[in-house]
Amino acid sequence: MKVTVPSCAMAALLAMPALANDTTAETAAGGLVLTRNGAIDMVSEDLFVSADKVRVAYVFRNRTPGDVTVTVAFPMPDRDLLPAYFQDTALPSGFRTLVDGRPVTMRVERKALVSGRDVTAILAALNVPLAGDRTAAALDALPRAEQDRLLAAKLAEPDESDDGHGMKRHLAPAWTLRETWYWEQTFPAGRDLQVEHSYAPGTGGSVGTMLASKASRAEPEGRRMIADYCVDSAFLAAIDRRAAATHAEFAVLPEKRIHYILTTGGNWAAPIGRFRLVVDKGAADNLVSFCGDGIRKISPTQFEMMKTNWRPERDLKILIVEPGPRNPG
Repeated sequence: MKVTVPSCAMAALLAMPALANDTTAETAAGGLVLTRNGAIDMVSEDLFVSADKVRVAYVFRNRTPGDVTVTVAFPMPDRDLLPAYFQDTALPSGFRTLVDGRPVTMRVERKALVSGRDVTAILAALNVPLAGDRTAAALDALPRAEQDRLLAAKLAEPDESDDGHGMKRHLAPAWTLRETWYWEQTFPAGRDLQVEHSYAPGTGGSVGTMLASKASRAEPEGRRMIADYCVDSAFLAAIDRRAAATHAEFAVLPEKRIHYILTTGGNWAAPIGRFRLVVDKGAADNLVSFCGDGIRKISPTQFEMMKTNWRPERDLKILIVEPGPRNPG
C-alpha cells in the first residue's frame, strides 16, 4: 500500500503483536537535563525511538578553558499513584548511560508529594515504600490509627473488597511520585564529551484504537488524539481501509502510543547544533503518525527528521496502529 509522508505527520503500514490488556496508559520520559550552565553546549543529539527501545546519543562541548563539573539529571515525569493503582500503567525501565563509552552509575532521588507538599518523611517514618509492588501491602499492614491518619492527610484512599470472608478495607496510595536519576559529570575544558542513554519506553496502548470509529473521532477525546499525534486524512483513510478489511461489524485495530519529552533539549546554553530523529515502527505493515516537518522515509520501517540550531517547542508523541484480525467475509 502507498505510504504518505505529509508535512506535519506521517502515515505508513506496520504489524506488531497484540497487547495483552485492554488499555495501558503510557508514561513519557525524555532526554538529559543539565543544571543551568552557559559553558556547555549540546553540539548534537541523535535520537532513535521505537515501541521497544529509546536510544539517544549526545555530543556536549565545554567551550571554556577550564573543566566544568555539573549535575546531569534524567527526570521522570510526575507519576500519580492513585490512577496507577486502579489501572495498568506502562513505565520506562532499564536505564543505561555511557560517557565516552564507559558505563555511569546513576543515583536516584525519589519524593512523594500531595498537592505540592513533600510527604516523603511521613512515609519513610512508617516504612512505606514510595513506589513498587510492596507499597500497597505496606499501607494495609499499618495499624488502623496510622491508616486513618494517612486517609485524613489525603495520602491514601480507601479501597474496599470482599476477600471471601466479608468486606475488607485496603489503602490505595494517593501521592505523586517525583523521581530523578542523576550523576555528577566533569566536562573537560575545550573538548567534546559523548553521552549515550538508552531505556525501554513506557509504551501504552489499547487492543482497539478509538480512531477506527468515525463517531469516536468527532468526540472531544478523538479530536484531542488527532491533534496530539498530527493525524491527517491519509492516516484516517488508511485506518478505514484496514477496518473494512477485517470484515467485522466493529473493527478492532490495536494501537501503541509512545511519548518522549523533547523539550528538555531547550535547557542548554545554545540551541541543539544538529538534531536527528529516527522513528522505527518495527515492521512494514501498520500505521504510524507523529508531528514534525521535513520527515522522510529512510527504510521500510524507519522515518527521519533532521534539524540544525534547533530548540524543540513540543514533545514527541507517536501513534502506531496495527492491522486487526480478519473475519471471513
